Amino acid sequence: MDESRPIFIQIAEQVENDIIAGSLAEGSQIPSTNEFAAFLRVNPATALKGVNRLVDDGIVEKRRGIGMFVTVGARERLIERRRAEFAAQYIRPLIVEAEKLGIDIDELAGLLRAERIQS
Repeated sequence: MDESRPIFIQIAEQVENDIIAGSLAEGSQIPSTNEFAAFLRVNPATALKGVNRLVDDGIVEKRRGIGMFVTVGARERLIERRRAEFAAQYIRPLIVEAEKLGIDIDELAGLLRAERIQS
């Protein structure tokens, strides 16, 4: 766990990552808040807060008396949201900095391709 960020957010992000990776399929049940709490050694209320964040975002749904399940379309919505966040956090600042340095889009694309080949 990352000490710099709230645990409930990390729980929600881990479930989201598992959905994006395909290890939690749409329609599948996620671990219970008690399972999260026991595994991570946190208060069940903290785990519940992370799961409720997913419910509020429409990523998981409560089925009374059964548990929490990944909603249909969750993976696609998560990928779409993460792409938008990626663009805002990385791409836009990259373009702004490139423009300051006189690097046009074609040259920037070439730099990205060159970095991809090296890694």
